[in-house]
Amino acid sequence: MKKSLLSRRALLIALGSASAAAALSVSLPLFAEEEDGFVTLFDGKAEQLAENFTTTGNWLVEEDGTLAIKPREGETGWKRYDAYLWLKDQYGDFVFDFEYKHPEGGNSGAFFRVGDLVDPVTSGIEVQILDSYGEEKELGHHDLGGVIKTQGPSKNMAKPPGEWNRMTITCQGTHLKVVLNGEQIQDLDLSQFDSTKDKPLTGFVGLQDHGLVMWFRNIRIKAL
Repeated sequence: MKKSLLSRRALLIALGSASAAAALSVSLPLFAEEEDGFVTLFDGKAEQLAENFTTTGNWLVEEDGTLAIKPREGETGWKRYDAYLWLKDQYGDFVFDFEYKHPEGGNSGAFFRVGDLVDPVTSGIEVQILDSYGEEKELGHHDLGGVIKTQGPSKNMAKPPGEWNRMTITCQGTHLKVVLNGEQIQDLDLSQFDSTKDKPLTGFVGLQDHGLVMWFRNIRIKAL
């Protein structure tokens, strides 16, 4: 990564043009600032699904390298827990970073510290992913960025349906932070809520199949 960035800078200097620099900077990788320690779980390669995840759901790698969940006929609702996209490894303290987009009315969730895959809702923690674009009311724990059964996000950072959002979840001890599209929307102590104070400190991490179409890309995780 460092060698690639240095060669780009050298090229910009050689070009000696502000407009050329701006044009070239657009092509820099999204995670050009990638820190040490992150493990890339999915960045467009089909084989990464079998290598890093388990699922019975219809998760498909599309031609543009995005990961889509397209439930099969008759697959509805959110209680098909084995259809969620579960990381094979378990994590305690971590940074979970990914992008997603949805059609109008989209619904999913990011689960973590799940102690029992048979019942992730009871045994784990969920950050809500939902089409909350344009909502002017105060958002609650079931709205985008809410931590289920604790509190809603501090602000609405939702992008319109069809646009990519980036979510970063950092969990260290009982301290949880969520950043959405560059703005921190959660900063809480899980031990202060009855619903989360007794949850496991280590467990599975996954993305929800809610029975609706969703797309994901650039999924990575870092153990802390």
